[in-house]
Amino acid sequence: MHLKNIAPNATRMRRMLEVVRGKGVEDPKVLEAMARVPRELFVSRALAVDSYDDVTLPIGEQQTISMPSVVGYMTQALGLGGREKVLEIGTGCGYQTAILCRLARRVYTVERLERLSQAAQERLTSMGYTNWIAMVGDGTLGWQAQAPFEAIIVTAAGPRVPPALVAQLAVGGRLVIPVGPTEADQRLLRITKLEDGGTREEVLGRVVFVPLVGAQGVAAKG
Repeated sequence: MHLKNIAPNATRMRRMLEVVRGKGVEDPKVLEAMARVPRELFVSRALAVDSYDDVTLPIGEQQTISMPSVVGYMTQALGLGGREKVLEIGTGCGYQTAILCRLARRVYTVERLERLSQAAQERLTSMGYTNWIAMVGDGTLGWQAQAPFEAIIVTAAGPRVPPALVAQLAVGGRLVIPVGPTEADQRLLRITKLEDGGTREEVLGRVVFVPLVGAQGVAAKG
């Protein structure tokens, strides 16, 4: 099904953006990008009625689509100007990817679950996005062949910041990532790469995300 010309539900979108603004997302570029992406296309038909509510929703494979306010806040924290090469860890359903495609020059997205990645790629292609490339693999290891990146966003939480992702940041680049040993202890961090090779870390708030599975994250169950 071709999705390029499907417009978001105007009333639900307006209400969603009011909530997103109320939770600290003020960057007009981010709000405009979110306004152009029909969120209902990224969930099952049964959940479409809930897609503009500020809640997480299941997308299969025990994964979720993040709350709109969290998507907006994390995207805003990247400070994108339009010319960046961005790495996304955790493609999921592709909703965050679509928003990044509207704000960055090029998006590289990694998903460890092949079925989710394939579905997201088909969705993004049908919606007309072209400035992205996807890979199935261990996101905790980043995408070394395409490094460095001006921005990296991680949509799952590990017990610590993966060193590979920090190493793949360009000087001045920002990594936005949830970190914490348990869901109750997760914090959203922004890590900026400094000219001397060091980093500056900021705590942006508390969040709840699914586990970041991989060699530099948590072990897969089973």
